[in-house]
Amino acid sequence: MSPTTVRKTHLDSLAITLLVVCCAFWGFQQILIKDTVAEVPPLWQASLRFWGAAVLIWLWCAARGVRLFERDGTLKAGLLAGSLFAGEFAFIYLGLLHTTASRLTVFLYTSPFVVALLLPRVVPGEKLRRIQWIGLTIAFAAVAVAFGEGFMQGSPVAGQWLGDAMALAAGTLWGLTTLTIRATKLSTASAEKTLFYQVAVTAAVAPFISLALGEAWSLDYSARAWGSLGIQTVVGAFASYLTWMWMLRVYPATHMSTFTFLTPVFALVFGVVLLSEPLTLQLVLALMGVAVGIVLVSKR
Repeated sequence: MSPTTVRKTHLDSLAITLLVVCCAFWGFQQILIKDTVAEVPPLWQASLRFWGAAVLIWLWCAARGVRLFERDGTLKAGLLAGSLFAGEFAFIYLGLLHTTASRLTVFLYTSPFVVALLLPRVVPGEKLRRIQWIGLTIAFAAVAVAFGEGFMQGSPVAGQWLGDAMALAAGTLWGLTTLTIRATKLSTASAEKTLFYQVAVTAAVAPFISLALGEAWSLDYSARAWGSLGIQTVVGAFASYLTWMWMLRVYPATHMSTFTFLTPVFALVFGVVLLSEPLTLQLVLALMGVAVGIVLVSKR
């Protein structure tokens, strides 16, 4: 996207379609990470994923003539966004060692509140109206209802509070990353360059965290683990995030962030379909509540 591209004030059909597809994958992605972390250590898994993503983005840019290394005044903001992004995923991968994918997803997707609360302070055009705040609250409440049953079942597993805290930290860092992209010179950079900053910094930082944690490095994993890593890399860290970066430059970030409430709902749906979990009343209410919230927040 060029700096002269006109931003849109609402979500059109293309934006809604892309957001739903991305959220569906991100809901599935949490299951992939949780399943794979049992075989591949978390930060080593993140290292492999983002090394691969960095190479893919570089090849994509080389083929399309996108300049990644020219001086355009985005270096400081890019390194900040990359550091926040790296911290987010470190907390996600480590958090999944201590809590379930469903619980982690709930706390992770508090990020829209960070965006909604802070972005209007630096980008006045992103301010939410009262009806949109109502939609945001309904969407979050619906997701909480969907997971309420799980919160009340028995005693929490040992150390679960730590995983929940890590998920909250990851959600906060995600919101701050969005804020950094929208409120700095990164807002005029290409989607590819913005994503490359985040992926490259994470690829550089994750191995050191992995070593500090004493994780065992190996490449001798099952076909299932490599398949998971491949999907996480190509679809997740490359295609879906590149789409998200592009959309942040075209559509209102506050409206987009509300759509992310669909991700934990998708995570529950995939749990029902793939793990034979029961289709509960809480899930049905969540689907209805998120739909209402999206309608309200997306109003022009």
